[in-house]
Amino acid sequence: MLNRRTVLLLMMMLLTLTTNIIAQPSFSGYPIAEESAWCWFADPRATHYENAAGTINMSYIGYIDVHGNIKATQYNFLTGEKHDVLVRSYFQPDDHNNPTFLVLPDERVLIIYSRHTDEPAFYYRISQAPGDITRLGEEHCLKTQNNTTYPSPFLMGDDPTHWYLCWRGISWHPTIARLTLPDEQDNVRFDWGPYQMVQSTGARPYAKYYSNGKDKLYMTYTTGHPDNEQPNWLYFNVININKGGEPTLSDIKGNQLSTIKNGPFRVSKSEEYKQTYPLSIVDAPKDLRDWVWQIALDKEDHPCIAMVKINGGKNQHEYYYAKWTGEGWRLTDLADGGGKFHMSNTEHCYSGGEALDPQNPNIIYLSIPTDGMNGRVYEIWKYTLNNNGQIINKEQITKNSYKNNVRPYVLPNSQGSPLRLCWMNGEYQYWLVRKGYPMGYPTRVMGDYQLQPRGSKKGWTYSVTIKMDTEHYEGELIKLSKYCSIHLDASTLKPYVLLNGKRYDSTNQLLSSDNWANNSTGTTSDNWPTKLQQWQLTLRQEGSCLWILRDGFVDQVIPLKKKLKIKK
Repeated sequence: MLNRRTVLLLMMMLLTLTTNIIAQPSFSGYPIAEESAWCWFADPRATHYENAAGTINMSYIGYIDVHGNIKATQYNFLTGEKHDVLVRSYFQPDDHNNPTFLVLPDERVLIIYSRHTDEPAFYYRISQAPGDITRLGEEHCLKTQNNTTYPSPFLMGDDPTHWYLCWRGISWHPTIARLTLPDEQDNVRFDWGPYQMVQSTGARPYAKYYSNGKDKLYMTYTTGHPDNEQPNWLYFNVININKGGEPTLSDIKGNQLSTIKNGPFRVSKSEEYKQTYPLSIVDAPKDLRDWVWQIALDKEDHPCIAMVKINGGKNQHEYYYAKWTGEGWRLTDLADGGGKFHMSNTEHCYSGGEALDPQNPNIIYLSIPTDGMNGRVYEIWKYTLNNNGQIINKEQITKNSYKNNVRPYVLPNSQGSPLRLCWMNGEYQYWLVRKGYPMGYPTRVMGDYQLQPRGSKKGWTYSVTIKMDTEHYEGELIKLSKYCSIHLDASTLKPYVLLNGKRYDSTNQLLSSDNWANNSTGTTSDNWPTKLQQWQLTLRQEGSCLWILRDGFVDQVIPLKKKLKIKK
């Protein structure tokens, strides 16, 4: 038998262990969206907008799920209403395809997205009311001559009648175009360009962009993909809008390098290039592979860059912070980023990630492998630097997580908002749902603030599971009343509502991309439509509108002339 002293000692040890467990809970953030992921080269993948009149105070977070659905979450800080929106169903299930946002001069929100490398087109939808993406217009297709990836849209104060779009396009290189503002039918068109801006000796330069909102876009980019380039250099150029005239490319001190429409500026990782264009180079390592995560400007309009240096074996990632001092680039070694954050045997250059606070780029968020109660997991850390580039504070944001926290992102223009930072949490396999990686990217988006929906306006809600006959995928799906029924169009495979004899078509097909898990071999214009065996239909009447939700996501909002009653 145990003596009394031993029993007391064991009880004290158990109490100490219990206290430690209670004192160190797991925190991986507050859930924003389940089944959601994003890449880090199409931005802004989330944003915040408040107007001067005080009538709009919204955050928008965009993502794609493993079923190929492009989605967005909108949170209204004035009313406490949270809405999840189905932007586009049945798309290429690839995390490179996350949507990006642009708040137009009339305060409507443009959402733009594209497939990853295998289609010469962008798609976009525009909110029909200022600031409110629950009421999106029809999907429009914007054709290009070259395949598209990573759209980054901008408004420029010196050219208020256009908007600018940067992406990876012509010859897989940084590409730019100027577009018209939407007409009455929400059509936009290329007004200038597209033009390839630079030509690298590497096959695929990776670029990040930032705007001063007035007359300049700032671009930092690599020689190519770090998988293929050792060393991989990092460059920097300024795109001068010239008040809507002929945009030019210059170095950081304003020396003109090219007129963009006349052809790309040629870039190489050579000693000759370094001697000729020293002010276009951020970093020229001898044997390391640079990659870039973000760019922003400080209060003096000096660029700051979040970057990573990867070794030859691709198993050691070191986070760095590069800042232009006015005379040169100063690099700060921030932290050991480990290696690739995921478990698959590909994409060895995928770091956990970095994010600058665009309102204060001396603050940088890092995804760092960290020892905790659940083993070694990638956690989000907040680093603060002084103006001399020295680290003055480190704060751990997520703790004792069960799964990795990666790809952090600070919402632009969110300095007055409680929701500032979002990231991905989960067991990431691969960037595409495909053979060999059928799970794809089963992650979720988390935030540093708990959204607290206060409920919706008075009205009724009705929800029902619709079971589908995949052999006869058409016709009336459910009759809700004498005046309201839900149908499926056999030719478009889009559901529609018949309401008081009038037809309201969804923009989204009643399909998913789940068959990619068994059929896809890569980004080769593949399409494997998957008919749904069942889905959750929710109808909600609020005020003078009927809301149609598909699996909890807003699909249609239909105006009503009078209250609608249905059979439950």
